[in-house]
Amino acid sequence: MADGDATDDRPSDQLRARAAESRTKLWLYLEADRRLVVTGLVVAVFLVLLAAGLSLPAAAAKLRGGDSIGTLFQGFLTATITGVTLVLTLNQLVLSQELGAVGDQRERMSGALEFREDAADLLDVPVSPARPSQFLRALVQIASRHAQDLRDAVGADHEEVAELTESLIGNADRVAGDLDGAQFGEFDVLSAALNFNYSWKIFAAKRIRETDSLGEDAEAALDRLIDTLELFGPAREHFKTLYFQWELINLSRGILAAAFPALFVAICMIAFFDPAGPISRTFGVVPVVALTSTVSVLPFLVLLVYVLRIATVTKHTLSIGPFILRETEQVEEVTWDDGESR
Repeated sequence: MADGDATDDRPSDQLRARAAESRTKLWLYLEADRRLVVTGLVVAVFLVLLAAGLSLPAAAAKLRGGDSIGTLFQGFLTATITGVTLVLTLNQLVLSQELGAVGDQRERMSGALEFREDAADLLDVPVSPARPSQFLRALVQIASRHAQDLRDAVGADHEEVAELTESLIGNADRVAGDLDGAQFGEFDVLSAALNFNYSWKIFAAKRIRETDSLGEDAEAALDRLIDTLELFGPAREHFKTLYFQWELINLSRGILAAAFPALFVAICMIAFFDPAGPISRTFGVVPVVALTSTVSVLPFLVLLVYVLRIATVTKHTLSIGPFILRETEQVEEVTWDDGESR
């Protein structure tokens, strides 16, 4: 069995295997460089518009006559101005998380320090790591160590413990390797964290604790393992929130940068472009309109690409803790006494 593959009673550790989407689409939504995706969409839009215009015999004549070009770019101009307003709204959303009275800021500081102290106690170090990648890496490594302690205390005869510890140790090693040297701001940190399937591990560990009778050393190792996994959940969600704020800032800057050429092109096409002028005679009216239309939709392509990543991550991290939302995951049903047999 390959590392990270799902079995009949546990889901895969890898997000691309757990998600009910093709690997290619998931790579395009998450892993691919956003700038390259925007460039690909720009080329695709231009080629589609160019092919559509050249394949229709009446397209050039229609563009040269009437006011279709002016109407088209007036719509682009209005939409671009609206998009810039959306950018201001996004910036306000990010700023609202940072603004507040001194009491609110002190409460945030206290919560952050308390969380770091809990992590330091769990990691048995004076101070917990400061970098997000190092912090998450330390948590998955200490979880792997506790899993090894649990396996050593129980032995290989306990099937559920063996399955849990084997899955966790292998998953932790891969994630720790992915986090080594990863820089916050890139998607690498969050991508590696998404591949640590802590939800199922908490569920499996608590099921073992409640249904099986283990020795004292095994119980202690299992409790430490659960504590570590329960700390990893809010840590990942915190860094995910910070990454979303980072991405929204990048999105705002990208849209503002794309809005200037889009506005300039739309204004020039409305005010100065002559469908029968020298530019149209030299390059052809269809290629010129296809190119300028592509530039005009550039802000919306930037918005689409960034929102796709944020929405995809949000979809696959809706729950925190041992709640399994994906239908693709195979999780053993829990039975209970509903009282009807009394």
